[in-house]
Amino acid sequence: MSPLGPLSDQAQRPEAWTARSAVAVCAHPDDESFGLGGVLMALRREGTEVSLLSFTHGEASTLGAGDGPLDAIRAEELHQAASVLGARRTDLLAYPDSRLSTVPLEVLAGHVEALATEVGADTLLTFDLGGITGHPDHQRATEAALQAGEQLGLPVLGWALAAGVAAALRAETGVEMVGRVPSELDIELTVDREAQQRAISCHRSQLGGNTVLRRRLELQGATEHLRWLRRPGALSVAPA
Repeated sequence: MSPLGPLSDQAQRPEAWTARSAVAVCAHPDDESFGLGGVLMALRREGTEVSLLSFTHGEASTLGAGDGPLDAIRAEELHQAASVLGARRTDLLAYPDSRLSTVPLEVLAGHVEALATEVGADTLLTFDLGGITGHPDHQRATEAALQAGEQLGLPVLGWALAAGVAAALRAETGVEMVGRVPSELDIELTVDREAQQRAISCHRSQLGGNTVLRRRLELQGATEHLRWLRRPGALSVAPA
C-alpha cells in the first residue's frame, strides 16, 4: 500500500489515502517521466501498481530529431521509460498532438475509464489544473482524468508545483508555470531523482536544450507535491 498522507492538518483534508493501483493520465510521451516520474517511482516503491496512458505520440514537438518519424521514435522512448518506471501497462493512443482540444472530452475520458476499469485502478494521477505550463493538451488530459474520475467515482490527484518553484522558473526562463501556495497543496513526497533521471533519459529526442526541465528539478530538490483535484468520496472537483 502506498500511504499518501496529508501535508498539513487543515480541516477537511483526508488523514491518509492508500493507492493499490493508479493510472497516470498524460497528454504526451515524456509527461510520465519529466513531470510525474518522481511521484510514480515513489508510489511503485511503496507497492502501488502503476499504469500509463498517453493520448498522443508527441509528434508535434519542436525538440529534437532522429532517424525516422518522430511519432515512432517517441513511442519507443515511452515504452523504454515505462519499463524503467515499472509500469504494469502502457496505453499509447494516436490523437493529434497539440490538438487534443478538438477531440470530444467524453471520448478521451472513455479511454481513461476503460483502462482504469481493466487494471482495477482506485486512483487517477494527472497534471494539476492549468496543466502546469498552460499547454492546452496538458489541460485537456487533466479534464479527461477528472471526467473519468466523476464517472467512476475515483479520486484524482494532480501533480503540482509549489508557488516558489513556479515563480523562479517564470523569472528565470520566461515560461509560464502554474504554482500553488501551501494551503492548496495536500501531499508532499520525498522522491528519488536519480531513479527519475533514468526514466527521463529514455526520452532522448526531447532532452536537447531542455533547460526548463533541468532547472525545475534543481529547484524542486527531492520534493514533489500533489493536490486533490477530486478527493476520495468527493462529489465535486477542486477549484482552479
